[in-house]
Amino acid sequence: MQDYFEVGEITTTHGLKGEVKVFVTSDDPKRFERLKEVYRLDKGTEQALEIESVRYVKNVSLVKFRGLDRIEDVQNMRGCKLYIRRGMADPLSEGEYYISDLYDCPVYLEDGSLFGVVADVIRTGANDVLDVRREGKPAALIPVIRDCIIAMQPAEQKIVIHLIKGLVEE
Repeated sequence: MQDYFEVGEITTTHGLKGEVKVFVTSDDPKRFERLKEVYRLDKGTEQALEIESVRYVKNVSLVKFRGLDRIEDVQNMRGCKLYIRRGMADPLSEGEYYISDLYDCPVYLEDGSLFGVVADVIRTGANDVLDVRREGKPAALIPVIRDCIIAMQPAEQKIVIHLIKGLVEE
């Protein structure tokens, strides 16, 4: 399980007073309003960035970090990903999961045999789809729906699926 979750990426600077434009990668576009700080991870070190203010211009999040008051202070942050610690994440309801916990999670068939490992999670809007890599076989796309998912237990590193006929190419 990951200790940090990505919540945004700095795309560019805005103005001369240290504001940055942030592309929000979280499922909540207003998340930064509730955060006191975010983290920048670089080569195994973390840098805490205290959020001073958040505002929006044309659906773009403009974030100002405390102590970074000039454009020169934030110019080198373009392309920088912003993270929160796991403990800062919104709590999960029954049946919910953090997508980042699904990566590299083993996927088993109903009979207990290993089917593959989750390589990616595709967000379609209607439901998520697991991109499952299988050894020596083509990848499989498994929709996260009741008909296919028997158990989703990322904390135990286990997903159990039911294969609907015609879903997977052998």
